Amino acid sequence: MRVLVAYATRHGATAGIASRVAAALTAAGQPAEARPVADIKDIGPYDAVVLGGAAYMFHWLKPAMTFARRHREELATRPVWLFSSGPLGTDLVDKDGKNVLEATRPKEFDELTKLLHPRGEQVFFGAYDPDAPPVGAGERLVRHMPAARTALPAGDFRDWSAIDAWAARIAAELGTSEPCGQ
Repeated sequence: MRVLVAYATRHGATAGIASRVAAALTAAGQPAEARPVADIKDIGPYDAVVLGGAAYMFHWLKPAMTFARRHREELATRPVWLFSSGPLGTDLVDKDGKNVLEATRPKEFDELTKLLHPRGEQVFFGAYDPDAPPVGAGERLVRHMPAARTALPAGDFRDWSAIDAWAARIAAELGTSEPCGQ
């Protein structure tokens, strides 16, 4: 069983999660490789796909959605899992008592659930480096606002043990799956 861990990232935090998932799957006996969605033309060689993207303002990055829509027919015939990275900080519950990871689920996951029938989905905390060069007009504009520098908590909030545990669950489920075409 060959696994593709495809991802869309803006600053690299999601790429780091994808690489960690691929490494954990491989270590568990499910050969996997992490690749940016922009570099993938064909998913034919893969038996399963883990698709991830960074989320900003409750929306998944467009390249991840474009990939999912472009390959929807092939993805629908394979085991698929979705992940997102984005919320910052370490608080699991917000000031209103809501689960942060559930509340920051990308809006596009509803469409993807109907389109791809994923076996699972997960939102992970992300990372923010205020000194990283801005990507896109929106980030450049926000950087010029006086309060923007301190508006978001800076740091790497990715929970590697949660990422490893999720990858282990995927590996276990794949271990009981039949390869495509059988």
